[in-house]
Amino acid sequence: MAVHHDILDDREPLGRFLPYSIGLHLALFAAVVSARWWQPGEVQPWGDPRSLGGGAVAITPVSRIPLPSRGGPENPVANDTDSRVPQPPKPEPRRQREPDPDAITIKGRARTAQRQAIESRKRYRPPETDRPNQLYSEAGAAARSPLFGSTSGSSRVNVGSGSPFGARFGYYEALLRQRVAEKWRTADIDPRLESAPPVIVTFEILRNGTVRGLRLMQRSGNVVVDYSAQRAIVEASPFPPLPAGFDRDSAVIEFWFQLKR
Repeated sequence: MAVHHDILDDREPLGRFLPYSIGLHLALFAAVVSARWWQPGEVQPWGDPRSLGGGAVAITPVSRIPLPSRGGPENPVANDTDSRVPQPPKPEPRRQREPDPDAITIKGRARTAQRQAIESRKRYRPPETDRPNQLYSEAGAAARSPLFGSTSGSSRVNVGSGSPFGARFGYYEALLRQRVAEKWRTADIDPRLESAPPVIVTFEILRNGTVRGLRLMQRSGNVVVDYSAQRAIVEASPFPPLPAGFDRDSAVIEFWFQLKR
């Protein structure tokens, strides 16, 4: 079997390259030494040669440094503001008459005056201490209640004219309309669609409030609007049970969904 021979194990002879190496190092040394005396021209020193012999500089201490002002609009949230809540009127101090030294004090009248003074102090409560950074608004609070609108925007959910509940059970009809209007998600409809024809959906409510027979009587021409109206009724069910005084075990009701933005 042949033994593998590595050429790196062989030692190279120095006799052939040693003179070249010595000559190269001597040439570099000679170049460095000759460059020290050989100058192509005048050497420009860096900096000022008289820098260490300059005069003294006087420094005048000041109490403060004038900086430019950084003015701007005041932030009412980050600073304390004056309260705009009207304060109760302060009662005018009554001038007390000097008692007559010759007068005789009556106990009943003295008690009456003392009681009136206590009641006058109770009439006006002391103003409450404002919290830090408390803000007040002169505008009234925004009303948000199902009584002011069933859905967002101008979209409406109404009950058809042939309602089976009439005026006697109008509260139950309003409850159904509110439940369905809360579940109608008009935000899921394409916002580019500003309006659509009304969608009419009919269904039957059983005595226990469950829904059956859901039918689409009139379409809007948009599948998404039609599906959202049907889904609103399905998600709002089951409804509360029919009123106890209602003479039938079920009622068929009609809902109109009008999309308008």
